[in-house]
Amino acid sequence: MTTSAPSIPAISKFPEAEGPWRRAWRQFLRQRSAIIGLIMIGFLSLTAIFAPLIAPYDPVGVLLGKEEGIKKRSGPCIHMLGCPTDQPQHLMGVDGNFRDLFSRIIYGARLSLLIGFVTVSISLSIGTLLGALAGFLGGWFDNVVMRILDVVLAFPFLLLAIAIVSVLGPGLMNAMLGIAIVSVPAYARVIRASVLSAREEDYVLAARTIGVAPLKILFGHIMPNAISPLIVQATLGIGTAILEVAALSFMGLGAQPPTPEWGSMLSAERNQVFTAPHLVFFPGLAIMLTVLGFNLIGDGLRDALDPRLKRS
Repeated sequence: MTTSAPSIPAISKFPEAEGPWRRAWRQFLRQRSAIIGLIMIGFLSLTAIFAPLIAPYDPVGVLLGKEEGIKKRSGPCIHMLGCPTDQPQHLMGVDGNFRDLFSRIIYGARLSLLIGFVTVSISLSIGTLLGALAGFLGGWFDNVVMRILDVVLAFPFLLLAIAIVSVLGPGLMNAMLGIAIVSVPAYARVIRASVLSAREEDYVLAARTIGVAPLKILFGHIMPNAISPLIVQATLGIGTAILEVAALSFMGLGAQPPTPEWGSMLSAERNQVFTAPHLVFFPGLAIMLTVLGFNLIGDGLRDALDPRLKRS
């Protein structure tokens, strides 16, 4: 007589735990303002990537002598909106040097994104390293680093950037470097506060107990758990860097003509606010929308990464 083996009950599969970053991304996508900011920056990025295909003219090319009937600082001419077809089409008009404004705005998007990411990358790298080491090591190193950063913070942000660029000389690269230097304390203070909080956690004490090297504890255990506020600060900092470099270019310390940079475009036509307002309106609108897009994304990330908020 044979006996059948007892049947083994099926083991129910537990749902896979959702990671913190995936949960934060899901929370981020629930915020309407963050989605709007993401769409705005996505559109700006596509514009920058495909600028040679979108721009109808050379952004630094002078059209005088190449087009008949072109006028200095002429307003927008769009054939679909009733502009005579015998006139050359310029979607945003022509500037004071007979250059197509729309093409310059399009190429300015590429330059502005480059300015934002490069400036923040420099300040983020230096500030993260100084702040993380100061918070982790403490003692005299922490005191020296933070007192130096306090001295930098004692000066008005833009005034110190102007002083640095004045010493280095006018130019876009020097303007980016000046903004990056004065932005270092913001990132250093944020990451220092996170490291000070995380270094007393149980997992850090356990790593020290088993003899893990200090630098491995800092960069392998503490930093991955302390980097969330830094992501938010960096996202907001991109918009700030674009705005501040535009301000330096407006004062003649940043991008130099004929570079298609929005701040320098505003500076070149600042006296034409009433006679040719489109030359001031379109570059100013481009700066405003770009900064707004990054601010919306930064606010969304802050809400998504804040552990004190309730999430479903």
